[in-house]
Order: sequence, then C-alpha cells, then structure tokens
Amino acid sequence: MRNLIEFLQRYLYWLVFLVLEVISLLSLVRYNSYQGSVVFTTANEVVGTAYRMGSNVVAYFHLGEENAALETENELLRKQLHDLQQQMRQMNVVPDSLPVNEEQSESDYRFVQAQVCSMTLHKANNLMTIDKGERDGVRPEMGVVSSNGVVGIVYLTSQHYSIVIPLLNQHSQTSCRLRGSEYFGTMQWERGDADYSYVNGIPRHAQVKKGDWIETNGFSDIFPEGIPVGKVVKIGDSVDGMAYRLTVKLSVDFKTLRNVSVITNYSKPERRLLEQKADSLMMVSEE
Repeated sequence: MRNLIEFLQRYLYWLVFLVLEVISLLSLVRYNSYQGSVVFTTANEVVGTAYRMGSNVVAYFHLGEENAALETENELLRKQLHDLQQQMRQMNVVPDSLPVNEEQSESDYRFVQAQVCSMTLHKANNLMTIDKGERDGVRPEMGVVSSNGVVGIVYLTSQHYSIVIPLLNQHSQTSCRLRGSEYFGTMQWERGDADYSYVNGIPRHAQVKKGDWIETNGFSDIFPEGIPVGKVVKIGDSVDGMAYRLTVKLSVDFKTLRNVSVITNYSKPERRLLEQKADSLMMVSEE
C-alpha cells in the first residue's frame, strides 16, 4: 500500500495531465463533427488492419487443412477423368456398349492420403518417408502421386510409415510416353537438379517439341495411364544416336512437396500373375 501511495505522489502531476488530455480529446471528438470523423476513420483503419493481420495468422495455421482438402478434391477429379477416358476407349472399341462396369474398369482404385515426413533431394539415391503404412493399406510397389503428378513408388513399409523411392533416385525407372501419341520411353533421374529428369527411348521419327507433356503410359500395374510426369524443355540425342534424350522439367516440385497420395489397389492381381507365369515359362525354355 505504501508503495502505491509513493507511486501516486511521485507521478501525480503526470496522471492529472493524462486524465485532462483524455477529457479534452473526448470533448473535441464529441462536440466537433470534423475532428470526430477523422478520429473514427483512423480508428476503423487501425482496427481493420489488426483484424486483417489476425485473419492472416489464423489462415496460415489452417493451410495444412486447406491443402489436404485440395488434395482430396484433386484425387476425385483425377479418378473421374481416368474413368471417363476408360469409358471413351471402351466406346471406341464397341460403339454400342454401355459404360464399363467395376469388373472391367482398371480405374476402380483408391487413394490413401499421406504427408511427407522427411526426404532427401541431392543424393544419388534419394528416399522419402510418408506417414502411412501397412495399417492404412499401403504395401510395397504401390504408386505415389500428388495433385501435380507422379511422385514415386513405395519401397518399404511398417505399420505406420512407408519409405518411397521418388523420381529423384537413380534406381527409379518410370515408363512414360508423349501425351497424345503412342511413343514411349523410360524416365531416369541423374544426380543433380531436383527439378529435372531425363527420358530415353523416344524414337527419332516421333514429333517432339519443347513444351510437350510427358505422362505415364499405363504399361505397368503401378500407375494408371495419363498421370503427368513433366514437360519437355530440351531435346537431345541418345548416346547411340538412335533415339531422343529429352530433358524434362518435373511437374512435381519436390522441394515444397508435403501432401501425397498412395494408389492402393490399382494393381491387377490377375495381370501380374499372368505376367509372372509367362516369365517363368521363358526361364524354363531358356534352360
């Protein structure tokens, strides 16, 4: 109590001055319309700025939720597009046929959303860890994509996590084609820039130009056809000069990649079993 009294005695004049100033300002604003409008306008601007800053902070902390929602929407759109493409192909083969059913369509696949936990970018054999595993239905050799295109292939799994071999790995080989054509090749990354990879095997009689899209061709049982891989930025020759060597800017920005999706049931057991049987027969005949 004594400290409070000493404080009031020491700063009494300043306190009286501040009280009188407040009373004067209130009187000025209340009884003078011009000054009042200026004060209220300024106050509104200050309050509006404060609210806007607060809103931006809240929006920032909700970016993760918004990205996840966008990823879900993109997954749905990708699946719908692939379903439509399959139906159009079916109609071209049998003009009077009805849309393909679930047993006929290879597009009947599901996505499991995941987030990137860790990833390297500039090693020769980069790896990525995601936060979904066997408990979520993820298994080795499943394709991983993002809203922008191909990411990689699941390599190892545990109950709650998975290791992915991304496109930025020298062991990664992705079968792909020129969009709008049947010319295909193989994409393989070379250690260096995380934005670019290379496609070999496109024949020289193919009409290729800068800006052409490279996409999956559906030859494997990992990725459906038509998923973007990247854009051609440079056209060169292969070592033997018999094909093109294309420099491709990847459609996925691995430096900022956070949300991905695992294609959990695109693989056709019947197709894989038949191909494995054919391989075993070839081995027997060679012996």
